[in-house]
Amino acid sequence: MANPLQDQLLKAGLVKPHQIKKATKEKRQAQRGNAPDAVAEQARQAQQHKAESDRSRNREQMAERERKAQAAQIRQLIETQRLARSGGDSTFQFVDAGKIKKIVLHKAQRAQIISGVLAVVRFDQAYELVPAATAEKIAQRDPGCVVVRNVPSSQENPETDPYADYPVPDDLMW
Repeated sequence: MANPLQDQLLKAGLVKPHQIKKATKEKRQAQRGNAPDAVAEQARQAQQHKAESDRSRNREQMAERERKAQAAQIRQLIETQRLARSGGDSTFQFVDAGKIKKIVLHKAQRAQIISGVLAVVRFDQAYELVPAATAEKIAQRDPGCVVVRNVPSSQENPETDPYADYPVPDDLMW
Protein backbone atom coordinates (compact mmCIF):
# COMPACT_ATOMS: atom_id res chain seq x y z
CA MET A 1 0.00 0.00 0.00
CA ALA A 2 1.47 3.30 -1.03
CA ASN A 3 1.79 6.42 1.04
CA PRO A 4 -1.28 8.71 0.52
CA LEU A 5 0.95 11.77 0.34
CA GLN A 6 3.06 10.17 -2.38
CA ASP A 7 -0.10 9.26 -4.30
CA GLN A 8 -1.35 12.83 -4.10
CA LEU A 9 2.00 14.24 -5.24
CA LEU A 10 2.07 11.77 -8.14
CA LYS A 11 -1.50 12.69 -9.22
CA ALA A 12 -0.70 16.38 -9.00
CA GLY A 13 2.31 15.80 -11.24
CA LEU A 14 4.78 17.23 -8.79
CA VAL A 15 6.88 14.03 -8.70
CA LYS A 16 7.58 11.22 -11.13
CA PRO A 17 7.14 7.50 -10.34
CA HIS A 18 10.89 6.79 -10.41
CA GLN A 19 11.44 9.53 -7.80
CA ILE A 20 8.92 7.85 -5.49
CA LYS A 21 10.63 4.47 -5.98
CA LYS A 22 14.02 6.03 -5.32
CA ALA A 23 12.76 7.71 -2.13
CA THR A 24 11.19 4.50 -0.80
CA LYS A 25 14.35 2.55 -1.63
CA GLU A 26 16.53 5.06 0.23
CA LYS A 27 14.14 4.98 3.15
CA ARG A 28 14.30 1.16 3.33
CA GLN A 29 18.10 1.19 3.09
CA ALA A 30 18.32 3.79 5.84
CA GLN A 31 16.06 1.72 8.08
CA ARG A 32 17.91 -1.48 7.25
CA GLY A 33 21.28 0.19 7.78
CA ASN A 34 20.30 1.64 11.17
CA ALA A 35 18.62 -1.50 12.41
CA PRO A 36 21.74 -3.67 12.26
CA ASP A 37 23.72 -0.92 13.99
CA ALA A 38 21.15 -0.75 16.79
CA VAL A 39 21.01 -4.53 17.11
CA ALA A 40 24.80 -4.73 17.03
CA GLU A 41 25.03 -2.02 19.69
CA GLN A 42 22.57 -3.87 21.91
CA ALA A 43 24.45 -7.12 21.39
CA ARG A 44 27.75 -5.41 22.22
CA GLN A 45 26.28 -3.90 25.40
CA ALA A 46 24.82 -7.25 26.44
CA GLN A 47 28.19 -8.89 25.83
CA GLN A 48 29.98 -6.23 27.90
CA HIS A 49 27.46 -6.65 30.72
CA LYS A 50 27.89 -10.43 30.64
CA ALA A 51 31.69 -10.12 30.61
CA GLU A 52 31.59 -7.76 33.62
CA SER A 53 29.29 -10.08 35.56
CA ASP A 54 31.55 -13.03 34.68
CA ARG A 55 34.59 -11.10 35.93
CA SER A 56 32.88 -10.22 39.21
CA ARG A 57 31.74 -13.83 39.66
CA ASN A 58 35.30 -15.03 38.99
CA ARG A 59 36.67 -12.56 41.56
CA GLU A 60 34.19 -13.85 44.15
CA GLN A 61 35.06 -17.46 43.36
CA MET A 62 38.79 -16.74 43.61
CA ALA A 63 38.29 -15.00 46.97
CA GLU A 64 36.25 -17.97 48.22
CA ARG A 65 38.94 -20.42 47.05
CA GLU A 66 41.63 -18.32 48.74
CA ARG A 67 39.63 -18.22 51.98
CA LYS A 68 39.14 -22.00 51.91
CA ALA A 69 42.84 -22.56 51.18
CA GLN A 70 43.82 -20.38 54.15
CA ALA A 71 41.36 -22.24 56.39
CA ALA A 72 42.87 -25.56 55.26
CA GLN A 73 46.39 -24.27 55.97
CA ILE A 74 45.34 -23.12 59.45
CA ARG A 75 43.66 -26.47 60.12
CA GLN A 76 46.79 -28.34 59.05
CA LEU A 77 49.06 -26.14 61.19
CA ILE A 78 46.92 -26.64 64.28
CA GLU A 79 46.46 -30.39 63.76
CA THR A 80 50.17 -31.01 63.31
CA GLN A 81 51.49 -28.64 65.99
CA ARG A 82 48.91 -28.80 68.81
CA LEU A 83 50.05 -29.99 72.20
CA ALA A 84 48.25 -32.57 74.32
CA ARG A 85 46.74 -31.16 77.48
CA SER A 86 44.85 -34.17 78.82
CA GLY A 87 45.19 -34.91 82.50
CA GLY A 88 45.83 -31.30 83.36
CA ASP A 89 45.62 -30.12 86.94
CA SER A 90 45.46 -26.37 86.43
CA THR A 91 43.05 -24.04 84.67
CA PHE A 92 43.84 -21.11 82.44
CA GLN A 93 41.20 -18.45 81.96
CA PHE A 94 41.12 -15.99 79.07
CA VAL A 95 38.72 -13.71 77.23
CA ASP A 96 37.37 -14.67 73.82
CA ALA A 97 34.72 -12.55 72.07
CA GLY A 98 33.87 -10.75 75.29
CA LYS A 99 33.33 -13.96 77.28
CA ILE A 100 35.61 -15.58 79.82
CA LYS A 101 36.67 -19.05 78.71
CA LYS A 102 38.55 -21.71 80.68
CA ILE A 103 40.77 -24.59 79.60
CA VAL A 104 42.33 -27.30 81.75
CA LEU A 105 46.05 -27.89 81.29
CA HIS A 106 49.27 -28.73 83.11
CA LYS A 107 50.99 -26.17 85.33
CA ALA A 108 54.05 -26.18 83.08
CA GLN A 109 51.89 -25.40 80.05
CA ARG A 110 50.18 -22.60 81.96
CA ALA A 111 53.58 -21.10 82.79
CA GLN A 112 54.62 -21.40 79.14
CA ILE A 113 51.48 -19.55 78.00
CA ILE A 114 52.17 -16.76 80.47
CA SER A 115 55.81 -16.51 79.38
CA GLY A 116 54.88 -16.48 75.68
CA VAL A 117 56.30 -19.86 74.68
CA LEU A 118 52.83 -21.29 73.95
CA ALA A 119 49.65 -19.72 72.59
CA VAL A 120 45.95 -20.56 72.65
CA VAL A 121 44.15 -20.78 69.29
CA ARG A 122 40.52 -21.38 68.34
CA PHE A 123 39.97 -24.62 66.43
CA ASP A 124 36.60 -26.21 65.55
CA GLN A 125 34.62 -24.66 68.42
CA ALA A 126 37.40 -25.62 70.87
CA TYR A 127 40.74 -24.24 71.99
CA GLU A 128 44.16 -25.77 71.41
CA LEU A 129 47.71 -25.06 72.57
CA VAL A 130 50.36 -24.46 69.91
CA PRO A 131 53.93 -23.15 70.00
CA ALA A 132 54.34 -19.38 69.62
CA ALA A 133 56.00 -19.75 66.19
CA THR A 134 52.97 -21.68 64.92
CA ALA A 135 50.64 -19.07 66.42
CA GLU A 136 52.53 -16.40 64.49
CA LYS A 137 52.05 -18.31 61.22
CA ILE A 138 48.35 -18.72 62.00
CA ALA A 139 48.04 -15.01 62.83
CA GLN A 140 49.50 -14.13 59.41
CA ARG A 141 46.69 -16.10 57.76
CA ASP A 142 43.82 -15.23 60.13
CA PRO A 143 44.45 -13.09 63.21
CA GLY A 144 41.02 -14.01 64.61
CA CYS A 145 42.07 -17.62 65.25
CA VAL A 146 44.75 -16.70 67.77
CA VAL A 147 43.04 -16.07 71.11
CA VAL A 148 45.94 -15.74 73.57
CA ARG A 149 49.49 -14.97 72.50
CA ASN A 150 51.71 -13.31 75.06
CA VAL A 151 54.70 -11.62 73.50
CA PRO A 152 57.65 -11.33 75.87
CA SER A 153 58.73 -7.72 75.96
CA SER A 154 62.40 -7.09 75.33
CA GLN A 155 62.13 -3.61 76.84
CA GLU A 156 62.22 -4.90 80.40
CA ASN A 157 65.76 -4.81 81.61
CA PRO A 158 66.12 -6.12 85.17
CA GLU A 159 69.12 -3.86 85.82
CA THR A 160 67.23 -0.63 85.11
CA ASP A 161 63.82 -1.70 86.37
CA PRO A 162 63.03 0.21 89.58
CA TYR A 163 60.57 -2.50 90.63
CA ALA A 164 62.95 -5.42 90.16
CA ASP A 165 63.10 -5.89 93.92
CA TYR A 166 59.30 -6.30 94.08
CA PRO A 167 58.35 -9.38 92.05
CA VAL A 168 54.75 -9.77 90.95
CA PRO A 169 53.48 -13.35 91.25
CA ASP A 170 52.34 -14.90 87.97
CA ASP A 171 50.57 -17.81 89.57
CA LEU A 172 47.53 -15.88 90.81
CA MET A 173 44.27 -17.60 89.92
CA TRP A 174 41.37 -15.34 88.98
